[in-house]
Amino acid sequence: MRIGIVNDDIWDFFHEIYADISTHHQTTLFKRRGYHLPVFNVRMNQVMLHQNLRDFMRANEVVFFEWASELLALASRMPKTCKIITRIHRYDLYEWINKVNWDSVDKIILVSKAKQREFGRLLPAQAHKVVVIPEAISLDRFTPNNKPFNGDIGILCHLKPRKRVYDLVLTFHELIKKIDGLHLHIGGDMRPLYADYHEALHRIVKELKLEEAVTFDGHVANPEQWYRKIDIFLSNSYSEGLQVSPMEAIASGCYCFSHFWDGADELLPEENLFYTSSELQEQIIAYCRASEAERREKQAALRQLIVEKFDVNKTSAQIRLLIEQVGSS
Repeated sequence: MRIGIVNDDIWDFFHEIYADISTHHQTTLFKRRGYHLPVFNVRMNQVMLHQNLRDFMRANEVVFFEWASELLALASRMPKTCKIITRIHRYDLYEWINKVNWDSVDKIILVSKAKQREFGRLLPAQAHKVVVIPEAISLDRFTPNNKPFNGDIGILCHLKPRKRVYDLVLTFHELIKKIDGLHLHIGGDMRPLYADYHEALHRIVKELKLEEAVTFDGHVANPEQWYRKIDIFLSNSYSEGLQVSPMEAIASGCYCFSHFWDGADELLPEENLFYTSSELQEQIIAYCRASEAERREKQAALRQLIVEKFDVNKTSAQIRLLIEQVGSS
């Protein structure tokens, strides 16, 4: 089958899926081309983009769009020459849902049942096209670490308000008054749009005199190694698709707690979820005061859940089979 892939060079969460599709089918990756002219550059590039995308759609039986984006919006308004499938994560659901001609899209993959419900409320006429296939990780890449428990708490994300890292610092400040020996590691880069948030994070750590107990690790180029120094991984967001970093952390040997964003219960058991700062503190204290054997048992059970539900090899096969079904229908 001739399958076109459009991801606009956003490879997060997609390497293994692309490799699996490419192994089984004749696969072509869409690449933007452009003119470098001093005059009419934007207009000419837009014309060329339309033409290249139109030719790409005609050359393939199925085109898979990783992320709903500008390219899906453009393709959905062209004469239909192939089957179209897209996978929506979170951001693209809000940014592009009203810009795509969904009548031209044959199947829509969403990464959680929570996002499926949300999509159904927004576009009830298109809800029958939705298939839920969860985000997943490579269990070969993220492997268990059996280091002794040291009280290292970690969060890894882009440092922006949705991730609520500032709130977590305040919670941590209260927490270390109740239990000794904890250290908070904040991994992640600063986005220019949220420079003020980044500045506020560093300021609050300084004002609360937490410099010895909080470390900013900046951009983490090797998350496999970073997770290995963490005992308890936290997600404190108020909105996610189906967050991948907790999966990676748990597979690497961390225990995990998460704020109850919509869909978090598809990722973690109820006893690992919290709403309030006080609930999180109680959960962390209880885990820290458990015996080493109890902690290992809890972590092993949590990792087994990740192994069973979020193996990227299974997800890749599910997506490929869906593409094959749509292409042959």
